[in-house]
Amino acid sequence: MQQPPPLPAANPYAAPSARVQDVHDAANHELADRGTRLGAAILDGLVIGGPIMLVAIGAAIALPAMQRSGDQAAMGAVAGLVALVVLAGLLGVIVLNLVWLHRHGQTIAKRWLGIRIVRTDGGHCSLLRIVFARSVPMIVLRAIPMLGWLFALIDALLIFREDYRCLHDHFADTIVVKA
Repeated sequence: MQQPPPLPAANPYAAPSARVQDVHDAANHELADRGTRLGAAILDGLVIGGPIMLVAIGAAIALPAMQRSGDQAAMGAVAGLVALVVLAGLLGVIVLNLVWLHRHGQTIAKRWLGIRIVRTDGGHCSLLRIVFARSVPMIVLRAIPMLGWLFALIDALLIFREDYRCLHDHFADTIVVKA
């Protein structure tokens, strides 16, 4: 009896045969429009900065009046209370944003406006990716003296391309879609 010919050995230098999809499937996700993304960025700034500004304005009005009265103990107590309220509010907003980013890919404003962050393949984007690949690199780039403004401008202007992705989206391989 004759043996069948041996199967050819797999070529270790051949290109992979797996089909890989690099871009999101438009049928599953609709990209968030530029105006909604801008609105979410502005609202997130107001959610964090608004209460701080209100407390700061209140303190700027109350502390000089107390200083004129000469009551140093009351002035110190009010300043400490103001600082505590601001810190507690800021910490609460940050924790809520982190929880929602982890669970849903949304900040407070993104949730209000019905958009969320996902990977380009449409999958869930982890909190570590959002923080360390999307946010931290832009914070570092914006902190470069005399060039930071240029990176901030480039980041914002890239949204006017066809894929609506900013520089931070490219860093983290993310897109922002309607929720």
